[in-house]
Amino acid sequence: MLATNFSASFNAALTDEAATRGLAVDLAGLFEPGDLVTLSGDLGAGKTAFARALIRHLAGSEHLEVASPSFNLMQSYELQRFPVVHGDLYRLTSASDLIELGFEDLPTNAVTLLEWPDRAAGLLPSDRFDVSLSLSPSHGDNFRHARVSGYGRCALRVERIAAVRRFLEASGCAEVRRERLAGDASTRSYERLSKDGSTVLLMNSPRRADGPPVRDGKSYSAIAHLAEDINPYLALSLALRDRGFSAPQIFAADRQAGFAIVEDFGNEFIAANAAPIEERYEAAIDVLLALHRLTLPAQILVAPGVDHALPHYDLGALLIEAELLPDWFLPRLQVRLTSQSRAQYISLWREALAAAQNAPATWLLRDFHSPNLMWLPHRSGIARVGLLDFQDAVIGPGAYDVASLLQDARVDVPEMLELSLLSRYTRARLNDPGFDAAEFARLYATMGAQRASKILGIFARLDKRDGKPQYLRHMPRVWTYLQRSLAHPALAALRAWYAAHVPALKSI
Repeated sequence: MLATNFSASFNAALTDEAATRGLAVDLAGLFEPGDLVTLSGDLGAGKTAFARALIRHLAGSEHLEVASPSFNLMQSYELQRFPVVHGDLYRLTSASDLIELGFEDLPTNAVTLLEWPDRAAGLLPSDRFDVSLSLSPSHGDNFRHARVSGYGRCALRVERIAAVRRFLEASGCAEVRRERLAGDASTRSYERLSKDGSTVLLMNSPRRADGPPVRDGKSYSAIAHLAEDINPYLALSLALRDRGFSAPQIFAADRQAGFAIVEDFGNEFIAANAAPIEERYEAAIDVLLALHRLTLPAQILVAPGVDHALPHYDLGALLIEAELLPDWFLPRLQVRLTSQSRAQYISLWREALAAAQNAPATWLLRDFHSPNLMWLPHRSGIARVGLLDFQDAVIGPGAYDVASLLQDARVDVPEMLELSLLSRYTRARLNDPGFDAAEFARLYATMGAQRASKILGIFARLDKRDGKPQYLRHMPRVWTYLQRSLAHPALAALRAWYAAHVPALKSI
């Protein structure tokens, strides 16, 4: 192994080809663009075979032609998640050959697999993975010892891979087929585990790293009441299921490590081809109706002796989310606010949100929109809608989740359908004690405008800070929803502020 500061590692026995694929899946699930993976070992140790398993898994094709790069030195693959460059340095005689090959100019958005990394001594970055393979003749021709190491910033991810493997083994899922699912904007990831015709999901939810203090010594996530660990998810899943809602059943969980094996609701959403399916959206509205009519506790069970207290969606949380618009969205449009204009923005939002603090409160699942709502046609009533990603649930006005559904950031909800579904909700609640239709309409517009402002900021932040530009395509849709919400007479002052300080849609 190359001499370098050791950070973290684990060992794996690769007894056969399936075990080799399994380790490749483990690694592939945590790769990020720009990663370097060195493959070490003697001739015949299986470096190219391991690289082939990695590339085929990332490509989603077991039959992809993956040639050895021994003669071309570098092979490139344009894959869905990121490009992959596979290099073999065995024939190089010096580090200068590597420079001439263009090693230092490899694309920063690619994952690079590099065999014989000792030929690049002195040129390898301190942040990288290494997979060292060795033969063991006493165990048979197909057996390999593997040692996976992480250096620098890759060390924590290697520790996470080792923890995943331990959890799956303890849960009886060590020998299953694993398929990574498309992720969202969070740090969570999911894999579909398949065995004998049945499937479950592996939820990988590492503890949220607390960010820098932004106000009163607290981080943004603390002020906005974002879940720090997997406990809120486990608690909400149990509580929702107990009340007849379709939240995933939990089959196994490690609360400390942040892993769970949960029920698989399949691949059918309430929307299809970026368009809402009316019947399914009506069912989703009925889910909210059923939820908002319940008397719900503020504290729910996680596990025996462990409770989770749902935080209130207080003014501090609502305001700091609304401030994402001036913090991230407006700078994207080259708009710089004066201190006076920013103070006015916050003051107007503080006034508009006062009604939300006094409204009847319920559980807000907070991300109640099409990517998190599955269609389960074999079930009946409200159970036909499968609920996902509710770990950030809070207690607040039910109008927020109604706005989340009917002003879906990823799906075009026509205004007539929005009004029809809003009317369905309102009509059903007219005889409920304490329900005021006019006040609900005002809250719906307020929550819709707050949420749209937050999402515009989040999408701009994902692009600028996190290198995820794919969310920018949703901005025009969210802008349209924002205009709809600001049209409510109660938001006239806010509408005037936006008109004066936020450029029109054509500038997005």
